Amino acid sequence: MRGKFYYLCRMSIVRPKKNLGQHFLRDLNIARKITESLLPLTSNVLEIGPGMGVLTGFLLQNKAFKVKAIDIDYESVEYLHGIFPEAVENIIQGDFLKTDTGMFFSEPFSVIGNLPYNISSQIFFRVLENRNSIPQVVCMIQKEVAERISSPAGKKAYGILSVFLQTFYRIEYLFTVNEQVFDPPPKVKSAVIRLIRNDREKLDCNEKLFFRIVKAGFQQRRKTLRNSLKSLLPMGFDSAQLSLRPEQLTVDDFINLCVIIENFNPDRS
Repeated sequence: MRGKFYYLCRMSIVRPKKNLGQHFLRDLNIARKITESLLPLTSNVLEIGPGMGVLTGFLLQNKAFKVKAIDIDYESVEYLHGIFPEAVENIIQGDFLKTDTGMFFSEPFSVIGNLPYNISSQIFFRVLENRNSIPQVVCMIQKEVAERISSPAGKKAYGILSVFLQTFYRIEYLFTVNEQVFDPPPKVKSAVIRLIRNDREKLDCNEKLFFRIVKAGFQQRRKTLRNSLKSLLPMGFDSAQLSLRPEQLTVDDFINLCVIIENFNPDRS
């Protein structure tokens, strides 16, 4: 299969579609490196946006994996059915953002993919919604987004997505990928990151309030939290953390602030 796979991947059969944010990876060495970044946490693997199958081929060669793939592009799916006839039933035409993840596997599964830049954040939020079923994500995304997600507190890149993902995952920035290995080449560099589910099963505070606090804080990140969180703070509430800007708070700091706000009772003696 390798010779056939290599030959077909060198051919421009599927036309990259700008509206789908498609940039097909052409470098097989990088594709191998990405797939080898998957840790053996689960045997089930879902590839998002397989495109022309450069990752798919390496995944299918690994007999330790039970591989499924989903792509919104009908042309890509038809093409992949031709390359990998043995996997036709497991290469699905559909939208990951709108598909019930239970249809892929009945047990936890890892996610891998060269994610479209224009919907990578939406995919991460979908992963968060299903975090107890997804212990691992290995993906290639825009370098700037990768740096933001993996950034620690106190850095300029640290933001909403950093906090949300680091709340439930350990983030590793693995390596940078240059523009020239794609068809068509994107205007920015890419990066591969790995997310591993951490031990936090649930928050010590109301999860909806936590998300509201983080979003409100970073939407006005130049202001102190005392100003950006005005609409969420109980009357008379104060805390030393409110004098800080959102990027100065770690995930645990945000959780603790949420707990304090929830438990605040000015009439308590």
